[in-house]
Parts: sequence; C-alpha cells; structure tokens
Amino acid sequence: MSAVLSPEVFGFLKKLSQNNNREWFSEHKNLYVESQQNVIAFLESIITKMSGFDEELAKIDAKKALFRIYRDTRFSKDKIPYKTNFGASLGMGKGSQKGGYYLHLEPGKSFIAGGIYMPESSVLKELRKEISLYSEEFLAIINNNDFKKHFPEMDQEDKLKKIPQGFEKDDPMAEYLKLKNFIVVYDLKDEEVLDKNAVKNLTNIFKLMKPLNDFLNAPLM
Repeated sequence: MSAVLSPEVFGFLKKLSQNNNREWFSEHKNLYVESQQNVIAFLESIITKMSGFDEELAKIDAKKALFRIYRDTRFSKDKIPYKTNFGASLGMGKGSQKGGYYLHLEPGKSFIAGGIYMPESSVLKELRKEISLYSEEFLAIINNNDFKKHFPEMDQEDKLKKIPQGFEKDDPMAEYLKLKNFIVVYDLKDEEVLDKNAVKNLTNIFKLMKPLNDFLNAPLM
C-alpha cells in the first residue's frame, strides 16, 4: 500500500519558515524527524511505482535521494540555516548529467520536474546537437497532447539571447538551442500532494517525462 504524505509535514515546514533559527529547530527536532520519516516513506512509494516504467529508479535509495534540510551558507549572504522544503533527486541533480526526475515539497510551492538541469558545457553541446539533428523526434515528444497539457513549455531560465556558436542562425530549432536547461516543471497544489492517491497521480505525471529523458540521454550513453 502506498504511503500518504501527512499534512503535518507542511505544518512543520510552515512553522520552520516562521522560526528559521537553530534554537527553535533544536527544540522541535522531533517534528523534523517525524516529517522526514514520512517524506522518505512517501518517496519509497513513488520510487516503487515509477520503477514500473523506468527500471533505473529501482536502484535509488529514498534516504539518499532526499536533500539535506541544512543550507550551505558559507558563500551566501543569506545566513538562514534551514531550507523550508523537502527536495528529492530521482536521478536528476546531485551531480547527475543524465535526464532524471525531481520532487519538491513546500507549502504552496510544490512541484515535480524532469530532464537535465544545468548540464556541463560539453553535455550541453551534445544535447543541442541532438535537438538540431533530430528535431522531428524532439518536437513529437514535447508537442504530444498529454505532454503539452502538463508542460506548456520548456524551462526558460538563463536562456541565451543569441543562438550558440556552432549552429546556423536560421536553424528552425533556434529557440530550443538557446536553452541552458532542458527541464519541464509541473506545479502542484497542496491538495494534490496531500491527496490519498498522490503517489499514483504523481507517478502518472512523471511517466509523461520519460520520453523526454530517453531523448536527452541518447547522446550521453
């Protein structure tokens, strides 16, 4: 039976956002531990369900997939010690240069994502070449009706103003070649995350991302 995310997880995160200091956290660490354990159980259910369409995910340890709640403030002007979310890498981020998935749990700001985030320059070049060469295949994936309904566009963060070097200025895929991230994001309402069928529903949305990940991973194999 799939785990259900407890409303107390969001309750803890809301309290933490209002009391983001070490003293409060230390006094209420039991709330953090309970929330963390619930999130791990929720993640385990999602990983099990998702491995039905992506067997690579079966290797993922839910505990290791979860990002630390402690912020690295060494090089930041913002010295707030704790994140106010639970984030989990399902093959995306944490140094991975391959297409994967990501889950972000935060009151009013939850989302799921898929693709490759901030690829290294050599990987970025290969992805752009693949999109330029196999444009029809790429467009068929991102223009699929179900895909388009959930992900109207690719992430535009840090998009280049001009087409990158090595590509023709009139390349029909120019707007996609300017991208620096190849990810799609689906925003979640709190009630969607806390729904008793959330594991099944989120898995169905994650599954829509699989063809994009397969396309992005092809030149990196």
